[in-house]
Amino acid sequence: MNAHKQIAIVTGANRGLGLETSRQLAQRGYQVVMTSRSVEKGRGAAEKLKKEGLDVVYFPLDVSNPAHIRQLEHFIEKEFGRLDVLVNNAGVFLDPRDPAAASLFNTEIDIIRDTFETNTLGPLMLAQALVPLMRGEGRVVNVSSGMGQLSEMNGGWPGYRLSKTALNAVTRILADELANTQIKVNSVCPGWVKTDMGGPDAERPVEQGAETIVWLATLPEDGPSGGFFRDKQPIVW
Repeated sequence: MNAHKQIAIVTGANRGLGLETSRQLAQRGYQVVMTSRSVEKGRGAAEKLKKEGLDVVYFPLDVSNPAHIRQLEHFIEKEFGRLDVLVNNAGVFLDPRDPAAASLFNTEIDIIRDTFETNTLGPLMLAQALVPLMRGEGRVVNVSSGMGQLSEMNGGWPGYRLSKTALNAVTRILADELANTQIKVNSVCPGWVKTDMGGPDAERPVEQGAETIVWLATLPEDGPSGGFFRDKQPIVW
């Protein structure tokens, strides 16, 4: 571990967008702390990147578990003394895939509640714990979705939609409260990406899906904050 490198945390890093974001950040010279709920899969993913010559380390994390978040906070403070980038990528899609079953009228409240725990409250708790370690200068990227856009809100899949709309609100609140610092907070819609969540019919390879996430994680000092982006361009909330 190199104390002079910039330190980045990527949640949900065992596969898909999280793994590719970890790869691209490490390729840019970041020390990446890869986290995931599945320890076995997370360690395997980290070993894969290490074999590519990349500087990564694995740390187990269930983003909905406050004890896990405290352990991660203590690890970062002890090992590095600071944090430069937080990519809140971990997410779940618990709604039924079938559109008829995914109606708001058919959705169990527990599905919505459990989705919020991971997709919204997890990133919020991580920001509360880790943004102070940025010492007034850093980048927070919340991986959201066009399904959370109020301007284009449709029916179906309410757990996922509501959780991402609320995550966008977390982005706006954080950006406003950090406006007098050099910490930039943005949401990103990576598009429909070929991942376990996106499925095999998705339009984008994972490399393309991670591009805007990495762009926001590595913004220059004059970069935007408090925005929602797809393909490095602002989109409406």
